[in-house]
Amino acid sequence: MKRYKKQHLSLYNSLSKTKEAFQPIHEGAVGMYVCGPTVYSNVHMGNCRTFLSFDLVFRYLLHLGYKVRYVRNITDAGHLENDGESGDDPILKKARIEKLEPMEVVQKYTVDFHTIMAKFNALPPSIEPTATGHIIEQIQIVEKIIAEGYAYEKNGSVYFDVLKFNEDHAYGKLSGRQLEDMIANTRELAAQSEKKNPQDFALWKKAEPQHIMRWPSPWSDGFPGWHLECTAMSTKYLGNQFDIHGGGMDLKFPHHECEIAQAEAATKISPVNYWMHTNMLTLNGKKMAKSTGNNILPTELFTGENEVLSKAFSPTVAKFFMFQAHYRSILDFSNDALVASEKGFNRLMDAFHGIASLSVSASSSFDVAQWRQSCYDAMNDDFNSPILIAQLFEGAKFINSVKDGSATISEKDKELLNTTMSDFIFDVLGLEDSASEGTADGNKLTGAVALLIELRNQARANKDFATSDRIRDQLLEVGIQLNDGKDGTSFSVN
Repeated sequence: MKRYKKQHLSLYNSLSKTKEAFQPIHEGAVGMYVCGPTVYSNVHMGNCRTFLSFDLVFRYLLHLGYKVRYVRNITDAGHLENDGESGDDPILKKARIEKLEPMEVVQKYTVDFHTIMAKFNALPPSIEPTATGHIIEQIQIVEKIIAEGYAYEKNGSVYFDVLKFNEDHAYGKLSGRQLEDMIANTRELAAQSEKKNPQDFALWKKAEPQHIMRWPSPWSDGFPGWHLECTAMSTKYLGNQFDIHGGGMDLKFPHHECEIAQAEAATKISPVNYWMHTNMLTLNGKKMAKSTGNNILPTELFTGENEVLSKAFSPTVAKFFMFQAHYRSILDFSNDALVASEKGFNRLMDAFHGIASLSVSASSSFDVAQWRQSCYDAMNDDFNSPILIAQLFEGAKFINSVKDGSATISEKDKELLNTTMSDFIFDVLGLEDSASEGTADGNKLTGAVALLIELRNQARANKDFATSDRIRDQLLEVGIQLNDGKDGTSFSVN
């Protein structure tokens, strides 16, 4: 029996602004689209938080037994500065700075994005389409919108007529903005002079002579608007209406608002049943920004080569830290918080590794089945990873109680405990086992510490407690803690 038949998932829908029971359009199958990166620079930690949040959603849906088609695009054209409406194309700007072809920039930073996601142990999406690979589909949607009377051409560019659309639909329903207020608060800009009104957004832009990335269309040699690409790719691979659309909170307006308008204008139906948005990441209590220097890249986090943290942190620890906050909450990156998270992760993994050596009794003093369901309850409540992690620590507490003899566990519950911890730590959260990460350096460390443990055991056997204590204390100084137990000595890295 598929787990989703027993578990009742609810999620917060940004469109209705309430938690709703999740009911996919097709039983047993889920279509999910997430706005991917604009590949003109290294992916930053704020981006990573969004993509890891939806990796968690993807993993849990798979764990429940759904067949999931997860589409996450690559924006490699059309995303201008100033919310995709005016200014430079950041890819072209970077190409000029680095003296590269635009597609070299795209390739360089797409590879970087994939490398970082792999380090975080994120599952790849089912389909990863690019904007440049779907120009024809985007032109076809523009033609449909024009035919429906919701767009107009001006000097080779095509704009979406927001006022006309709002006569028959509700523009602003996702962000909660009123069109009248938007019009009243808009300052007229010179670049908007082609538009009937400032709220209209570009579906197709005529390329200036110096603009390298350009394609032929019925209106001009040009390029698609930023908002259009996601409508084209999501509907092509998931249909005119699909289950989940996700992205960062900063995309809610105008990007996702415009997606809804485009799709409804072209197909006459609302494209998405559940809209999900992740919140922002701050660093030491301030917004992350390259311009202020209050910023850190994933590679700087992993290597420790940065000005804001005291040491390097592994991708798994950083991911564990991020999941200790709900995806809809603001999360602040700080050295103290990461250090505490690293210690907590190591404690959790120590407990997990201790399950195998637990002595069994005729009965358990802890309801493991009920605890397992509490883990599902956490995830069923809008993918509440901090509550799930709190439940995993409850499991760890019980494991340690069995170890010290103050609690008992049956053979059946021991197996269920092990399965549950493994399912949620590795399959759902997608964390990696720090004791078996498989790197050559990790194997060397394990071998070196094993040798020191053996030398310490010999010193203790010879009653040379000064040497024994010195080995333990000096290992502790470099972050390696020895743990003596009835089954021998193990170690953890703090």
